[in-house]
Amino acid sequence: MPRRIDVELTSRRDDGNWTWRAAGAKEPRGVLDGALLPDGTTVGTVVKAEVEADIDGITVTAVQTPKGARQEPQRIEITGRPGDDEQLVTTTLAPRRAGRRDGGRRESDERGDRPDRRDRRDGRGPDGARRGGQRPEGAGRRDGERRGAATAPADMRPRARRLRPGRTHRDAVVATLSEAERPIAEELLRGGVPAVRSALERQNETERSEGRPTIDPGPLLTLAERLWPRVRDAEWRDRADAALRDIEELDLRDLRSVVVASEGVARDDDTRALAEQLRSALTRRVDAEQQAWLAELGALVAGGRVVAALRRSARPPKAGSPIPEELAASLAAATTASFTPEITTQRWVTLLDALAHAPVRARVSAAEIPAEPDEELLAAVRKVADRLPELAARFGVTAAPASGPARRRGKPSRPATPAKPSAPESPAPPAQEAGPTEVSDSEES
Repeated sequence: MPRRIDVELTSRRDDGNWTWRAAGAKEPRGVLDGALLPDGTTVGTVVKAEVEADIDGITVTAVQTPKGARQEPQRIEITGRPGDDEQLVTTTLAPRRAGRRDGGRRESDERGDRPDRRDRRDGRGPDGARRGGQRPEGAGRRDGERRGAATAPADMRPRARRLRPGRTHRDAVVATLSEAERPIAEELLRGGVPAVRSALERQNETERSEGRPTIDPGPLLTLAERLWPRVRDAEWRDRADAALRDIEELDLRDLRSVVVASEGVARDDDTRALAEQLRSALTRRVDAEQQAWLAELGALVAGGRVVAALRRSARPPKAGSPIPEELAASLAAATTASFTPEITTQRWVTLLDALAHAPVRARVSAAEIPAEPDEELLAAVRKVADRLPELAARFGVTAAPASGPARRRGKPSRPATPAKPSAPESPAPPAQEAGPTEVSDSEES
């Protein structure tokens, strides 16, 4: 169920995505699409985002554009004076110029000497010669991205649609309820029974602060638990209809969340048939995207786009599916060849960040490292030392040992004592009636 939170943008990746964290948190929480952000967004900006939580984590679906400050003072509109026929606003249309796309033609078009548009697009004149000021072939490109190299399908892959459920079934359920039950149903749609409990607590706090009697939450929570199955089923039907409408373009995470949620709502024949249809579509989509993922990964490796290949290898459509041995060996070899002392510190940081989450990280090593790495590079190595321990050791960085599970708070455990010789068994004392036992805060936790 979508909700709004304040998120802080922490960094921008090479693929156009941004990492974010909840405002005030210490570590990044996830990645959002840069197309959702307004122009001029910088690192450290705090925006209000609409997020959805599912089994794959938290996904940012929309970002609210921050309202700018008023640039001019508020003015009072003057509507005119009675009896004044003077025209206060006039309109003058500019004359249409020749050569516009809406009907006019340039004089050069009529003479037939218009330069070829294709020549203008690729920087060449009518005579085929390259115009001055154009960038040379392949200039400014990195990572094997030369003209004529293999183009990765990721550049042309359409962006998956996110789930946008309607409210048809939910509104129908709410319409059948009484006036007293509708507020409970609306809270259930916002967050289930916990949302109803929180709303009742807030209302009771308000009543106590104003000196009025509080509300007994018991009957209302019982009503909420009775209404919850109907509201939950209606919500799933809205999500299922939306998923079925965009079944071929829907993001796999959204489709998978709808299929997983069907286990708790599929009761009648229509609902079970709809759930089975979605489940079959998910299986087919995952298999097709798995093949496309392998083809895309192979094209990225063949084109020398190491960073993009490492990031793509960490996001298979089928969770945990291995990369074919030949492709994995090629990716590991290309990554190893990319670690050279001649590349910049920023390039080292980018490669380390991409490699830390790739499935081939155990196969990659660096033949040489910078003789005097700066603090930025050492900080990046320390950040990924637990995932790349051998590479971190080349820089003299040791991964911190993993912390064990936190011990339960309470009385400290007593040291073990040697066992005493067994004594003859004595008859058990008579059972006493159990009475109330006081438990301290530390023992209860």
